[in-house]
Parts: sequence; C-alpha cells; structure tokens
Amino acid sequence: MSHIPNLENAPINLSAIRAQAQAELETILRKCEFSSIQSLYYYNRLSYSFVFKVRGDKCLVIEPKLSGSLSLLVQSSKLKKHGAELRHLTTEPIQTDRTKVVYLIRAQIDLIKFICLYIHNDTSKGLHREYYLYFVPRRAIVYEKILEEEKVHELLNIGEFPLYMIPLDDDILSFELNLAQKEYLADGDATSLWHIAKAIHNVEEYLTDGDATSLWHIAKAIHNLEFSFGVIPNVRAKGKAATRVADILNRMQVEEPVNSSDMGIPEINTLVLLDREVDMVTPMCSQLTYEGLLDEFLGVNNGAVELDASIMGVQQEGKKIKVPLNSSDKLFKEIRDLNFEVVVQVLRQKATSMKQDYTEISTTSQTVSELKDFVKKLNSLPEMTRHINLAQHLSTFTSKPSFLGRLDMEQTLVEAQSYDICFDYIEEMIHKQEPLVNVLRLLILFSVTNSGLPKKNFDYLRRELLHSYGFEHIVTLNNLEKAGLFRKQDSRSNWADNQTPNDISYVFSGYAPLSIRLVQQAIRSGWRPIEEILRLLPGPHSEIKRVQMCVMQFSDLIKYCILHYSRLVDGRRSLVLVVFIGGVTFAEISALRFLCSQEGMAYDLIVGTTKIVNGQTLTETFIEKLG
Repeated sequence: MSHIPNLENAPINLSAIRAQAQAELETILRKCEFSSIQSLYYYNRLSYSFVFKVRGDKCLVIEPKLSGSLSLLVQSSKLKKHGAELRHLTTEPIQTDRTKVVYLIRAQIDLIKFICLYIHNDTSKGLHREYYLYFVPRRAIVYEKILEEEKVHELLNIGEFPLYMIPLDDDILSFELNLAQKEYLADGDATSLWHIAKAIHNVEEYLTDGDATSLWHIAKAIHNLEFSFGVIPNVRAKGKAATRVADILNRMQVEEPVNSSDMGIPEINTLVLLDREVDMVTPMCSQLTYEGLLDEFLGVNNGAVELDASIMGVQQEGKKIKVPLNSSDKLFKEIRDLNFEVVVQVLRQKATSMKQDYTEISTTSQTVSELKDFVKKLNSLPEMTRHINLAQHLSTFTSKPSFLGRLDMEQTLVEAQSYDICFDYIEEMIHKQEPLVNVLRLLILFSVTNSGLPKKNFDYLRRELLHSYGFEHIVTLNNLEKAGLFRKQDSRSNWADNQTPNDISYVFSGYAPLSIRLVQQAIRSGWRPIEEILRLLPGPHSEIKRVQMCVMQFSDLIKYCILHYSRLVDGRRSLVLVVFIGGVTFAEISALRFLCSQEGMAYDLIVGTTKIVNGQTLTETFIEKLG
C-alpha cells in the first residue's frame, strides 16, 4: 500500500495542490541540473555528452521533519531519478562525493548553523562544491543575516520552496507548523499564523512585526487555495489568532486580489477559523476512536505509524516498519472513526465471516461466480491482517488499569466534580514521578476546567513539580502560565455550564468536544445566536461576508443557481473549510466526519490544521528542553 494517499474522492481537487508542489520541487532540482550543464559546457564544449551523465550529480539534504512531509508528496525513488542522493540534516557533516549540495529546510536558527558548519568543514578540507539553500515555505531575511555573518552567504544559491500545505488525506490539509500553539500563546510569535494565511493566498511581505509571521503563513495558505477554488465568501473566526488570520486574509485579497470573474463561483462556501486556545480541554482528553488511539499510543506521523516488525507478524528482529494509514486502505476508511470497542467487534465479525466462507469453499462444490466472489474477499486479507495486528497491539495499552483509571479521572474533571479527588490524584502522580508529560497533560485539564487553581493549591503543585522533576522545569511551568494553561484561579469556572454531551461524545469518554459544537453552530447559523456564550470563551470572534450576492452580475447569479441545482442533482453539497490554529486531534476529525454523515447535513467538510496533535504532543511543545 502506498504511503502517498489517493485523493480521488476529495470534495475538491486536492490532487492539483499536490501536483503543483511536486512540480515546484522538480523545478528546484532541474535548476541545479541546468546550472551544472551551463558550467561544464562552458569549460569544455567537447564533453557535452559527459555533461548529461553527471547532470544529476547532487546531494539533496533534507531536514528530518520536513522529510516526512515530503514523503506525502513524492516517493524517494522519483527524487533519485533526478540523480539526487538523499541525506538527512544532522549534527554530523554530510559524507558525499557529489559536487552539488542542495539543502531543503524550514527557517530555524539551529538548522542554519548546521549548514554553516558543513560549508566551513568542506572549505577547511579544500572541497569545492555548489551549494543551494531552499527555505520552506519562504525566505527569511533574519536567517540570511546569519549566513552573511558566517561568511557563507556568497557561496550559496538561495531560493524558496513555497510548500504551505500538504494533503494528508481526502479531507485533511496540514500546514505542518509544529509549534504554532506554543509560539503564539507562550512566545508571542505569530510566524505560524502567517504560514497558514500564506497557504490560502499569495502576497508579498507587508507584516513587519515578527509577532504575526505564523498567522501570515496560515492566511497565505488559505489565499493560495482561493487562487484555485475562488474567494471564500463567508469567514467566521473565534479566538485571538483566528480573528487575526481572518484580518490578514482580507488584506491579502485587497493587495493581491483573486479575480472573481475569472474564477467563477467559489467552490468553498464557508471558512471557519478556530483557535486551539478556545478549547484546550478536548486535546487533553484521551481519544477513544481507532485512529485517535493509534496516535495516542503509537504516534501517527505523516499518515503512518512506525513500529516493530514483529507486531505486524514479520519475524525480523530489531526491524522497524512503517504502516500507512489513509483512505486508500478501504478497511481503515471504514473503521478509522469508530470507537475502538466497536472496531474490535467489526474485525471479529469480518474474520469470522471469512473463516466460514473458507470452510464452505473447501467442503462443498462452488460455481465459478461463487469462487470469484471468494477470491475478491481474499484480496482484503492483507488489510484484515494489518488491522487485527494493530488492534491486538492497542489492546495491550487500553486494558491496563492505569489507562482505565486515567479515563475515569478525565471524566471527573470534565464534569467539574470532586475537586479534592482530582487534586489528590495529580499529587500522587507527581510523588510517583510518573512521566512529566502525563502529569502536565492532566494538570492542564485540571486547571482549564476549574478556571485555574486556588493560590494555595497552585503554589503547592508548582513547588512539588519542581522538587520531583528538577528546577530546570521552571521554564516549562512559565510557558504554561503564559499560555494560561496552568494558572491561579481568579473566577468561578463556567465549564460545567457549557457541557452538552450528545451524539458526537463517542469520540471521547462521554465528552462532546466544545470545538465541534462551535463548528456545528458556525456552519448552521453563524455566531449571532450564541454571542453571549462566545464571550465566555477565550478570545474575540468575527463574522465576515466577503462576497455579497447583491453585487454579483446577473450572469454570475444565474451560474450560481445552476451550479447549486447541479450539486443537488448530483448529491453534492456545499463545502466548508474548517481550520484549526494550534492543531486538531484525530478524534475531532472523526466527530466532524460524523456530523457530515448525518441526515439533513447540507455541507461537506475539509479540515485544515497547523498540525495533527494529541494531548501528549501538544503538551510537549511547552516543555523546554535545556542543554
């Protein structure tokens, strides 16, 4: 099964987005080839045939995290067809005999310093190479200053690879911004938000404050989408970062407008922007869907899990294998959003049915047609085996008393009951020195559902954490305080008043995600009916109509009506793009898919996110790694 998802069933043409990114990467590689042809042809016109033999003589050095993202765009074999020798960027110097080195990185100071070190190392050995540096998704002047200070800027050919978003599956787009939530809440940096906006629309730099870079990126990503699918007419945002992205997106449309007359009727009807800080309870709860649990315990990265081969029935000691998880796997598509207990039942039923079919086929005579049907079922056997192995492995985690006890405690916390029991549970975790990330995850849930902790309890837990895990974690606790995730209580909690567990509560332990309730409301009737509730939640909210029906030309109005009617006839529905700034969990995506499947739902949904997260990975972004 391919690691690259099949996007044929996407509600809009996500394959075109992927194809454009592939073409841009290919252009980068061809530029290096053209450069070598020029130089070699200039020095020796008689060796023209030799030029084409070595035209791919380059080493492509990719930042490890970026390498995972690229695996969703293009197979490594295709990169090698361009003569690219693949390497990961590490602390160790690159060992290669290639004459050209192409670096593909995101703008991070540690990565820039590694590259300077590599070039200095080559120079000290008398090695002369052509160096290319491509920033993803855009060049950053501040990092080029470092290259100048290190006296390597003139040795580099610098460009950018504008990869603002990657399709993870039929209905998921990722902006691949790992630290977006921590950057914005704790560091006050909005670079990631810039990234998202950029993916949505292309525009030159006009935001000079570093605080808005992340937000610009998000808006840019969305604006890029608009150049392909038309200006999104309705934008609803909730949260400080979300409303800023909406504002940046509007500015982009003014400065570099998408021509509505050329684009025709927009394919995306509504954009919902939701700040993760509006609902930090949901990601801190344990997910109970199949895909959510795979992420909780095994870690789903770039649409795959990596685990010991023995778990998947492959007897190769010490070998790790990657198992792709996307909608190309028909069985996974069927069970990914189900509660794990239901998944076990489904797999058992399918295995029993296949066993009965095998018994019948081996003991009674069958027609050719019946044999053909049985062979079709056998084709699904690899998928069955794969998910039975994964489910069996997950069961070793979900059956542990520690996991079941944690679920009970999470349930108590979201119901805002038994404060003392919750306090004692977390205190005991600290004294047992359970993994810090597990303690902080539950502590965040405790603090958020109680609108902070009384000063006496806050100071006590803070002191106990530092005594048990080391005073170097004072920076981590400060990060959480600045983000408002661990704080002193200054008001009564409104949390219990806002709980409405119902249909979508199966994705967690009886808790219906607040984030999904907000999306549900935004789609159905906008913010106006719930403005009083929105004021109780973190951050401002906005609702913008960017294209008014009344200013449409008559011909466009006729086209709109025809398109709307044809969609109804074909069974297609209006499309909503829901963007989570700060990350989204697989369980929340499952809940959104559940909403789409309900009778009377008039919309299809595509989810955009800075990153797929769970409680552990989100908490880890706030843990400061010193030294």
